[in-house]
Amino acid sequence: MWYCLLLYLLCIVLCGYFLPILLQCHSNRSSGKDDKSARTVIIIVVSTVITIILMVCTLIILMKMRKRKMQDKIQSRRVDDISTAESLQYDLSTIREATDNFSSSNKLGSGGFGPVYKGVLQNGQEVAVKRLSANSSQGDLEFKNEILLVARLQHRNLVRLLGFCLDGIERLLVYEFVPNASLDQFLFDPVKRRQLNWERRSKIIGGVARGILYLHEDSRLRIIHRDLKASNVLLDAEMNPKISDFGMARLFALDETQGNTSRVVGTYGYMAPEYATRGKFSVKSDVFSFGVLLLEIISGQKNMCSRNEESMEDLLSYAWSNWQQGTTTNLIDPLLRESTGVLVPDIMRYIHIGLLCIQDNIADRPTMAAVVLMLSSASLSLPVPSGPPAYYTHDDITSPEISLIHEAQNQVN
Repeated sequence: MWYCLLLYLLCIVLCGYFLPILLQCHSNRSSGKDDKSARTVIIIVVSTVITIILMVCTLIILMKMRKRKMQDKIQSRRVDDISTAESLQYDLSTIREATDNFSSSNKLGSGGFGPVYKGVLQNGQEVAVKRLSANSSQGDLEFKNEILLVARLQHRNLVRLLGFCLDGIERLLVYEFVPNASLDQFLFDPVKRRQLNWERRSKIIGGVARGILYLHEDSRLRIIHRDLKASNVLLDAEMNPKISDFGMARLFALDETQGNTSRVVGTYGYMAPEYATRGKFSVKSDVFSFGVLLLEIISGQKNMCSRNEESMEDLLSYAWSNWQQGTTTNLIDPLLRESTGVLVPDIMRYIHIGLLCIQDNIADRPTMAAVVLMLSSASLSLPVPSGPPAYYTHDDITSPEISLIHEAQNQVN
């Protein structure tokens, strides 16, 4: 920056020195009107040159100041990240004590990335500890960076990450404890499902929609969950939904709209067709999964379960055929039909929204912002679904809860 100031002063000195000389030289050769015109031209030219030089110098100074400010900001953020990482990190001994050395009696369940245990910290706080598989190929730095990102996600419909532990081969994630377990344990249980009246189901649907919208548009980066399903929606003490398990989530810059992968991960029955077959994913992939989840919540049935003795009929096909035949009420859980009465039109509207979300054509699916608006505004007119949804007809798949990890056929960058 100092050399810009020096150049700035030098220009003033030179112009102040040479301008009188030029004017004097010209006055010796000219007189009258010509002398006056020439002097005006010289003044304009010299003034223009001075102005341009000053503007260039000022621009250089401003660019240097901005660059230094950005460097200071980045350095400050790195310091904050290091401080945050240290504050989030737990000792392995603390976790072992909290979970009674990962006792089987404290085991809450198991997912594709490892078992989950209930723990109680020394201050009495209840936590859920996910013990990641030891064969993960993720490096320590990448693991910490992912933790820092997820820890910044703050929304009432997302499970809050409290911290982590990285000790040798042990990689542990510490989450807030959600007492009512996952949605699937209520939704697909004939007894517990009775606790899910329409008020609770509609609240769960709306909460999940707002949580996904936050990931897509309101968080620091656009985040695609890629594994939204009933078992990844936890319920707190008031039965409010909290989306969990970001192990398969992908990060996008805010100006990115879609991505490709050769490693498809997810769960059959919830994955959008373009992702399951070609490895293409976007915010509309999560919209598709949300549509499947919505129809499951209303029907109380898993997507892929047999509805006749001759062949397996998935929930999406069943919903579409009843929609076309004008018998959509067949899709509603009998427990809801018995208790809701005048609320049936509201449920029918939710089914309509679900059918819009599971359309085969990506462009025809609404965004989560549009979904949240449609769910909250009963007076808003809904478009008609453009055609039948994508169907899953995999004979070798007997359960929608089978996680899928395979190489997509197309090659991607």
